Amino acid sequence: MSIAARPGTPLLEAKDLQLRFGAVTAFTDVGFHVEEGELFAVIGPNGAGKTSLFNVLSRIYRPTRGTVHYRGVDMSTMRVSALAGAGIARTLQNLGLFPNLTVLDNVLVGRHHLLNSGSLRGGVWLGPARAEERRARAAALDALGFVGVADRAGERVATLPYGLRKRVELARALAMEPSLLLLDEPVAGMSMAERKQVTTLVQRIHRERGLAIVLVEHDMGMVMQVAQRVLVLDFGRVIALGTPEEVQRNEAVIRAYLGEPLEAAG
Repeated sequence: MSIAARPGTPLLEAKDLQLRFGAVTAFTDVGFHVEEGELFAVIGPNGAGKTSLFNVLSRIYRPTRGTVHYRGVDMSTMRVSALAGAGIARTLQNLGLFPNLTVLDNVLVGRHHLLNSGSLRGGVWLGPARAEERRARAAALDALGFVGVADRAGERVATLPYGLRKRVELARALAMEPSLLLLDEPVAGMSMAERKQVTTLVQRIHRERGLAIVLVEHDMGMVMQVAQRVLVLDFGRVIALGTPEEVQRNEAVIRAYLGEPLEAAG
């Protein structure tokens, strides 16, 4: 079930977050907020704590200290299985698709939390279940069309090249009808041409679907092109938070990660 936002409450808010694994601290004293419809990026060198932070946001890890609120609700009180129904979708860096299912079936999996027909109606294909299935297929095909792979709907995912599989995962996330989309390195492992295409696609998702997006990505050109605000981690601590232009000029960021100021992407 979706969660209604309280007036004046950020869509997502993290306060005083810390994550430890025994004697190792992945990150500490991390705080930020994401507004409705905002595209927010997290960057930092390898080992900075980006992936660990992402795993806290998606309830894979429980923070050692601090809180994460989604629309004013403490996420520690939410079951992981309830995140999709609350309006949160995530893609994975290493993909989370079912290779032996078709492209369409993989996207339909993302619609499961939106189905209302019980197993009996579904099993005997009664009227409501049939209509619901038609709506789900239409929504899945719409999502596949949006990311440009509707023509591959009947193919097994295992037969697709890596770049198209990443698009299928994006389509599945869109088919979930989220309010918050967590993207874990969406252009990792892609060619230059594929990175440009997916960068444009992420911009379209943000602009045309009106979703809030939290993005972790190593491709700095992409981040500086698409993000509205950027959080920079280094050795598990926040060293900068601001617009791409502000982050590019930040001396601590330049020393820790960028090496030199990036030119604004056009």
